[in-house]
Amino acid sequence: MVAAGAAVATVLAGLGIRALADGDLAKYAGDALYTVLVCALAAVIAPGARPAGWAGAALAVSWAVELAQLTGVPGELSRRSAVAHLVLGSTFNAPDLLWYAVGAGFGWAVAAGWRRVRGWPDPCEGCPSGHS
Repeated sequence: MVAAGAAVATVLAGLGIRALADGDLAKYAGDALYTVLVCALAAVIAPGARPAGWAGAALAVSWAVELAQLTGVPGELSRRSAVAHLVLGSTFNAPDLLWYAVGAGFGWAVAAGWRRVRGWPDPCEGCPSGHS
């Protein structure tokens, strides 16, 4: 439930930034929040995973979407659908890769901090693989 609430809050934050700011601030904040949203959705899908796993998955998805823009396929889909434009974007922009990493770092920090504050156990604590 916390992760689902974080996803909703992230969408609201993105909409708020778009309403109050423009230019590079809105664009790059939106990029970072895109990855924060994917991180929150990863937590919804795999609640037993570690925050680093959620952040890593979110970063991989965000980078994959950005790199796919080099093919032109997301751009074509974006011209046909507003939803595709929101999810896939349209044109490659190298600085976006950095801002996705910023979003992943923020998502990890919030999730790890929340886990510590709430006293939730590390899901890998006591794993037979020995990595705790």
